[in-house]
Amino acid sequence: MIKYIFCIGVVATLVGLIACTKAKVPVSYSQPYTLKTWLALGDSYTIGQSVLETERFASQTIQVLKPQDILLYKPEYIAVTGWTTGNLLTGLQNYTPPLPKYDIVTLLIGVNNQYQGRSYAEYTTQFTTLLTKAIGYAGSIKNHVTVLSIPDWSCTPFANGQNKMQIAKEIDSFNSINNTIALQMGVQYINITPSTRQATTNTALVANDGLHPSGLEYAKWATLLAASIKANL
Repeated sequence: MIKYIFCIGVVATLVGLIACTKAKVPVSYSQPYTLKTWLALGDSYTIGQSVLETERFASQTIQVLKPQDILLYKPEYIAVTGWTTGNLLTGLQNYTPPLPKYDIVTLLIGVNNQYQGRSYAEYTTQFTTLLTKAIGYAGSIKNHVTVLSIPDWSCTPFANGQNKMQIAKEIDSFNSINNTIALQMGVQYINITPSTRQATTNTALVANDGLHPSGLEYAKWATLLAASIKANL
């Protein structure tokens, strides 16, 4: 598995948007096929940088669904901290799905496009391509694909000393793009950004690194996502 290393400016030593990790693939599908399958595409928010694997939003969603008799395999992750839309596209070039289709596909990507000052035009083109791929991974069943909005990291301690209003404005612009594309392509969309902005007054929603969501914040996403999955599976 290829390792992707990103070093951005003077904050390269911090574990955050620019930290690097390894996408963990594959998942073993040895259990009865009655279990549902999940492919999670994204960046640090998808792999849960700085929290336990069990605290990731996908893992918590599975736990929420279990008492409702919706059982899933452990998610398969194609996600690396620091990835932009372009990085995810490159990662998917080297990816051969072990299954012909997945019952659930989630896509959360774009914070590093904003962080690196990449253009809205590039994001529009690359996000459209990624969402098209996501729909393909779901066997073209569009309501089995969910886009999650980009969290607002300006509300975290990591953003102290930076132009928080500008960061929030740019996050909103990127989210306007992914929301529009999601609606045009007929997939599910969950806006978790307002929830992440509560971190301004509740530091318990931020992980120990001062940047990424805590398990408590991910639990809120899981509740929203579980309801959507139950309604659409």
